[in-house]
Amino acid sequence: MEKGYFYFISDEYYNKFSNEKLMTNKEIVNGEAHNRPCYYSFQDDDKKQIFWMIPVSSQTDKFLDEYNKSIEKYGMCDTISFGYLKGEFNAFLLQNMCPITSKYILNQYFYADSQNPVHIPNDLKRELNAKARKILRLAKKGKKLTFTNILKMRQELISDL
Repeated sequence: MEKGYFYFISDEYYNKFSNEKLMTNKEIVNGEAHNRPCYYSFQDDDKKQIFWMIPVSSQTDKFLDEYNKSIEKYGMCDTISFGYLKGEFNAFLLQNMCPITSKYILNQYFYADSQNPVHIPNDLKRELNAKARKILRLAKKGKKLTFTNILKMRQELISDL
């Protein structure tokens, strides 16, 4: 697993953390299951075997509304970002971020035509990493900005190492 790339998460992970409010793993398109969502990854600052995963959604209208409400109310929004992935405008849902280890990675996301890993511009990586680290700092102070209990999940993953 490498930081800054995109991955899909295995069903085993969703089963392990079934009590958490994780995004669903599968989407049915034309009667077939597809790996959804893909997740942007970055490495934990302290435990290098732990990675943080930020899900990506193409439902930008829904999340633009949430983003704008947060901007209106607080003057900022650290839980949702927007950017281009494979030429398409997407929402990066930091509010749904979760920790993981390589054990629970199903596969990496590649461009179909070249088999190169899917990536995003460095400025978007920096923005996502900064917002996610801020969310982690706030979580350690008892402020919950995510739907899942990310610190409890992280501790459980560390115990399994």
